[in-house]
Amino acid sequence: MSRRLIFLAASHLLVACLGFGLGVYLLPILTAPADPPKDAVMTAINDATYHAAFKRDLPGSDRLHWAEGSVGVGQKTIAFSGEMAPGPDYKVYLTRDYVDTIDGFLKVKAQARRVGEARSFKRLLIDVPPDVNVKDYTTVVVWCETFSKFISAAQYRDPER
Repeated sequence: MSRRLIFLAASHLLVACLGFGLGVYLLPILTAPADPPKDAVMTAINDATYHAAFKRDLPGSDRLHWAEGSVGVGQKTIAFSGEMAPGPDYKVYLTRDYVDTIDGFLKVKAQARRVGEARSFKRLLIDVPPDVNVKDYTTVVVWCETFSKFISAAQYRDPER
């Protein structure tokens, strides 16, 4: 094969990989629904029974998978205001134990309760299913189901209480 063919094949492969990567990153941003109204989210956070914060620098988070901001957990709603790295297929779970890594979450995932999806990346307002008692859990976790990536966690309740 000539050098020109090798160069063309390599450059086309590089562009295809770059395009795929950009698509995975940008598609969730382009298809995300509008954030819930700021007033509704702030009211839910202020009225929540429990308060916590997603932190950007958790051991399981990285430059592409993180969240930071305020979280309010009530018996009827979970609300978030802040910023979350965009990505596909984010799920919101409640766990009984605090976890802050991929391995930590995978160990408790079978006992975790999925309560909703994170489809927008600045504000969330999730209805807690009626059969879920938030007092039975301690932590809110955001997890990317498609790529098994830990996004963030916020411990809202001390397990001893």
